[in-house]
Amino acid sequence: MALIVQKYGGTSVGSIEKIRGVAEKVIASHQAGNQMVVVLSAMAGQTDTLIDLAMEATQDPDPRELDVLMATGEQVSVALFAMVVKSLGYDARSLLGFQVAIHTDHLYGKAKIQDIDRERIERNLNQNRIVTVAGFQGLDKNGDITTLGRGGSDTTAVALAAALDADVCEIFTDVDGVYTTDPNICPKATKMAFISYEEMLEMASLGAKVLEIRAVEFAKKFGVPIHVRSTFSDERGTMVVAETKDMEKVMVSGITYNKNEARVTIKKVPDQPGTASKIFDPIFKTGIVVDMILQNTSEDGLTDLTFTVPKTDFYKTMKLVSEVAEEIGAEKVLGDEDIAKVSIIGVGMRTHAGVAKKMFEALAGENINIMMISTSEIKISCVIEEKYTELAVRILHSTFGLDNEKNAL
Repeated sequence: MALIVQKYGGTSVGSIEKIRGVAEKVIASHQAGNQMVVVLSAMAGQTDTLIDLAMEATQDPDPRELDVLMATGEQVSVALFAMVVKSLGYDARSLLGFQVAIHTDHLYGKAKIQDIDRERIERNLNQNRIVTVAGFQGLDKNGDITTLGRGGSDTTAVALAAALDADVCEIFTDVDGVYTTDPNICPKATKMAFISYEEMLEMASLGAKVLEIRAVEFAKKFGVPIHVRSTFSDERGTMVVAETKDMEKVMVSGITYNKNEARVTIKKVPDQPGTASKIFDPIFKTGIVVDMILQNTSEDGLTDLTFTVPKTDFYKTMKLVSEVAEEIGAEKVLGDEDIAKVSIIGVGMRTHAGVAKKMFEALAGENINIMMISTSEIKISCVIEEKYTELAVRILHSTFGLDNEKNAL
């Protein structure tokens, strides 16, 4: 007998018919002798509907009340799923985040999981029930409902798998695995059989939408194997696991892109101790994630500071930075939303030389200008004009030999 945590996204439970299909898939695994914990997202489109309702009520919804509203989407899914399972002759129990309980901090809309009580789930599993848990939600120390942000159901599933010592966490979605890049813009993309936690972390942080980054962080920290696979097929997907020596044989394993990027530049910033802290402190306090940071060489005691943030936070960031710039005596603040980030990823970069040179030459060959560069041990990212995104992805995919299926891990 194995303990399996499965997560199904909104498109997988988008209708009663689809929920019945998921229930039959879960029951089949239950019949094979496995204990089943099922995490569900809201039905496709329901989260957007709830946001629209909130915005209709007020242009500035109260964060606490917005989380109360948003959490109702998953409540619908788990209740309907449990009803369907029972109608098929098997016992099931739905649990909301606060009933489990999934404890989080108090940052509404972007809460982070702190710990999970396992007693109630284990008690229901020991009664031979299929347990279904609402993804995306928890409760803070005040007993208020919180939500984990978009993609939070992935995080719920992996965190539960870690807390329950599950044998595997299966993430079911509308794609059949992790690909070397987005198949929608590169038809020669191939599915990987295995990918390391480190590579998946980079892919998730750089724009790949298959897994939410916090879910991968949980998996890496607690050694939870993740199986990314399709809801609508029994075909094997991609296993996200600890790195193996074979993975280093491939120089680059994947290409990612992210169009949800915006660039902010502060011109002629006084180059003094504490200035950077003054600039970024109000940004960090609002929960905005700063990605790439570039500071020019100081000249006459002044420097230019450039950084990127999610495009969705661009206007808020510009407002905050403009206020700080006036306070510290900077010349002006410039912004650019028409950018994208393309990245190459691979644990093989640790043992292969000349990877950056090869990337830069490939982009230069297509007259694609590089605005910013950042690197880590297993990734290189370049900020380019957004209009060249698809071209850059395809040329890099070809340059590093990923067009050939035998090169997929």
